Amino acid sequence: MPHAVYLIFSVAAVLLGALVAWLLRGKLGRMKVAGAEKVAERIIAEAHKDAEIRKKEAVLEAKDEWYKAKANFERQIENQRREIAKEEQSIRQRGEEVDQKADVLTRRERDLQNKERTLAGREKGLVARGDELTRLIDQQNTQLERIANMSAEDAKKLLMQNLEGEARVAVASRVKEIREKAEQNAEREARDIIVGAIYRCAADHTVETTVSVVSLPSDEMKGRIIGREGRNIRAFETATGVDVIVDDTPEAIILSAFDPVRREVAKMAMEKLIQDGRIHPSRIEELVEKAQAEMEVIIREAGEQACFELGIHGLHVELVRMLGKLHYRTSYGQNVLAHSKEVSMLCGIMAAELGLDADLAKRAGLLHDLGKAIDRETEGTHTEIGAKFAARYNEHPVVINAIEAHHGDVPKETPYPVLVAAADAVSGSRPGARREPLEGYIKRLEKLEELADSFKGVSKAFAIQAGREIRVIIEPQEIDDLGAQNLAAEIAQKIQSEMQYPGQIRVTVIRETRAVNYAR
Repeated sequence: MPHAVYLIFSVAAVLLGALVAWLLRGKLGRMKVAGAEKVAERIIAEAHKDAEIRKKEAVLEAKDEWYKAKANFERQIENQRREIAKEEQSIRQRGEEVDQKADVLTRRERDLQNKERTLAGREKGLVARGDELTRLIDQQNTQLERIANMSAEDAKKLLMQNLEGEARVAVASRVKEIREKAEQNAEREARDIIVGAIYRCAADHTVETTVSVVSLPSDEMKGRIIGREGRNIRAFETATGVDVIVDDTPEAIILSAFDPVRREVAKMAMEKLIQDGRIHPSRIEELVEKAQAEMEVIIREAGEQACFELGIHGLHVELVRMLGKLHYRTSYGQNVLAHSKEVSMLCGIMAAELGLDADLAKRAGLLHDLGKAIDRETEGTHTEIGAKFAARYNEHPVVINAIEAHHGDVPKETPYPVLVAAADAVSGSRPGARREPLEGYIKRLEKLEELADSFKGVSKAFAIQAGREIRVIIEPQEIDDLGAQNLAAEIAQKIQSEMQYPGQIRVTVIRETRAVNYAR
């Protein structure tokens, strides 16, 4: 029972507490709502005040902006007004200047019109004076023609002749100056190149004849060489193609042949026979064959040595062999291989000085006389033979043209044939290089004098200094001093075109006037 009562009292207390709490919460809620409404009203009132304040500030700012914009616009309008005023002032000034210029132009136009009228008057006066001068000149010409017995056309012709003579003298003088200057420059440069080349290339020349002398240990060897009834000497001559001359020369025999290679083979075979001592036909044939084989080796080595000395590579074996054969060939007493080597070196040096291919020039110079190695075996000139032989072994076209054209037989296609021709002349004409036959020497002197005598006005011509100079005496009444200069050039040009000669020939033209009288 007490427990139930306690429970009831507890429940009632809880309910009472809940009721009290509900009542309190409701009152608190109403109080909060009322407070919140007051706060809201206050906030709204403040917001209205703030909005009014901002509105007024915005209105004030807008008014300030409007006033500022208005002030700026008024300043711009004022500036524009001032600019317009300046432009108007400038336009007024320009108008005044234009008016002034128009006044000046008007005055000038009046002055020009006055001057034109004055010039027109003067022109009429000049025409009248010109007519008067023409009349006076005609009168003077008539009087001159009457006094001089010469018409105006004759006087013009005489004047033209005098002017032509003066012009001819002036032209000849100018031509002389130009020619002398060109000759001085060209001669100096050419001399420098050629002299430098000669100094750098000094080759010795040996002179061979058509005979070779073989020394014998004793005169008894002559009989053994002849053999019984001459069979040994006949066998030797048949095998070698060389004539054996056995004469009274002590301890020596002579081998004679035009072919230098055959003669050298015969000399080698004879020396081997003398050294061996066994001289009979079969032994002769055996040693001649050995000598020929050795000669082939010597020829090839001579050609290879020449190419090595000059730094030339790539030549065909047959071309090298023909170069070696030139060692035993002579031309005017000059060894052809030595001459070819010298020409090659000269060509290389001159080509280098002129900016051309020095190797190609040296190659052309070395092979330029190639045909002389085989000209005894075939018909034709050595230039034609050499060019065909080089073409057979695919030599360079420039080299072939240089071989064929260095004596002027065919046109020169490149500068290299000119170099070869110049080097060939230098090598052949320097003192001691060649021997000239007496008959050819005399003919060359006669041809030189005959050529100089063929010119008009030449009195006498003398070839002197072994044909290195021609002195021409002219008639002073027919040729003047300037004409003498031109005559020297013409004679030199004709010598170059019509004669072949080594080196150069000096042409000296002499003009002198002699006055002779006698005291009695």
